[in-house]
Amino acid sequence: MPRRRLVVLAALAVAGSAAAQSGYKAPRTSWGDPDLQGVYANDNEYATPLERPVEFAGKTLADVTPAELAEVRRQATEKMIANLAPGPRGPDQWWLENLDLTKRARPWLVVDPVDGTIPALTPEAKTRVGARVRSSFVGGPFDSPLDFNPLERCISRGLPGSMIPVMYGNVYQIAQSPGYVVITYEIVHEARVIPLNGSAHVGAAIHEHMGDARGHFEGSTLVVETTNFTTLTVYRNANPERLKITERFTPVARDRIAWTATMDDPTTWARPWTIAMPLTLDPQPAMAFECHEGNYGLRNILSAARASEAKQ
Repeated sequence: MPRRRLVVLAALAVAGSAAAQSGYKAPRTSWGDPDLQGVYANDNEYATPLERPVEFAGKTLADVTPAELAEVRRQATEKMIANLAPGPRGPDQWWLENLDLTKRARPWLVVDPVDGTIPALTPEAKTRVGARVRSSFVGGPFDSPLDFNPLERCISRGLPGSMIPVMYGNVYQIAQSPGYVVITYEIVHEARVIPLNGSAHVGAAIHEHMGDARGHFEGSTLVVETTNFTTLTVYRNANPERLKITERFTPVARDRIAWTATMDDPTTWARPWTIAMPLTLDPQPAMAFECHEGNYGLRNILSAARASEAKQ
């Protein structure tokens, strides 16, 4: 659950070039794989825009000056508070204590295409009807637990959603054993078991909220390809049958990993596209996340809706 932590984030380039520039060589496990094990966090990337903001129109990430990035960092917390308040879900002080947006690594997340924009939707995707947006943030009706999103129901944040930070709990524990990598996420406490044995993905009839992952090492970089998503958690209304997400975890320093995720679905976007952000070694362990046990919000919203109906 939310807690104060000190996390130092450095600006990192896309995974491959970052590793080359740093010259860092990851240590090896006793069985010879690059050792990425540890607890990492990316709290301070919270609320970084996915796409290039309008004030940077015409620029690439390489064009952003240190002074411009410093101004982005200066305004980050101010913008976050302005976007959340006023209102009942405004930022409590204990949330703000977990974030230092002045350490934000970059002004937006999309690194490919270089213009920082998500590629155009395909004609098929434009006609694809997505499920009704369900969330306590957008209002009811609240007739059953199905009227809440998967996170509010303690099911999943999906992929790459589980790697994109929210206001707390942005902790990722990487563990390794011969032939496997396991990534455990503090929020919802999901765990991805990633085989490294070259086996094929599961059959097309099987779908998982975090998808079906298969990994391998390219040098020191862990490459994870994930397919077989569910309609409930698939990213940005993509086609769960066709979406493939390829992540790269590249150690660039003893305490830092450059992470990227490439979304590839030819039935949804005109071309693949990639986001990137840093992960930094966290001195505290991933904490238990008793989501169902403490999920009074869902119960109280449903009971309030019934009480409101009874008065009508």
